[in-house]
Amino acid sequence: MFMTRQGSCSRVLLSATQIQERVRALGARITEDYRDRSLVVLAVLKGSCVFASDLIREIDLPLRVEFLGVASYGDGTRTTGIVQITQDLTAPIVGDDVLVVEDIVDTGLTLRYLLQLLELRGPRTLNVCALLHKPGRTREPIDIDYVGFTIDDEFVVGYGLDHRQLYRNLPYVGVLDDR
Repeated sequence: MFMTRQGSCSRVLLSATQIQERVRALGARITEDYRDRSLVVLAVLKGSCVFASDLIREIDLPLRVEFLGVASYGDGTRTTGIVQITQDLTAPIVGDDVLVVEDIVDTGLTLRYLLQLLELRGPRTLNVCALLHKPGRTREPIDIDYVGFTIDDEFVVGYGLDHRQLYRNLPYVGVLDDR
């Protein structure tokens, strides 16, 4: 068990070192895939803020960063299935190459909703990069172009992921055991 001032994790699932190595590899692959193009990195708030910040520093391309705030969990550990937009983009994405950066894809419901919403805004391309994918909970299959790690169906926190707005500042991803 790992104690933090916010509570405890039963174990560290992904260490800070593992995460940084994978983020570096994802950044290199994205750089190669988008070479000779500029990119709009669209970070889905709040969970992807840490991942997106590290990722953009590993992408060696001209890029613009946008943020889209969404909520679908409330204070619980399961999605409500209702997606609320809490912050919209500040600039149009018409004709842009857009990379949606997510912290975790589990049911796919929130991301499907976002992709449909963004597609209506006319981007040239629309791809997805997720730090974590939890296929055991999939209800709406989504093509994820760049996946950091595939994990089992456990409730995880840290590196931007939260429970009741806590744990986001942990440098690792841990399994929460005190919900």
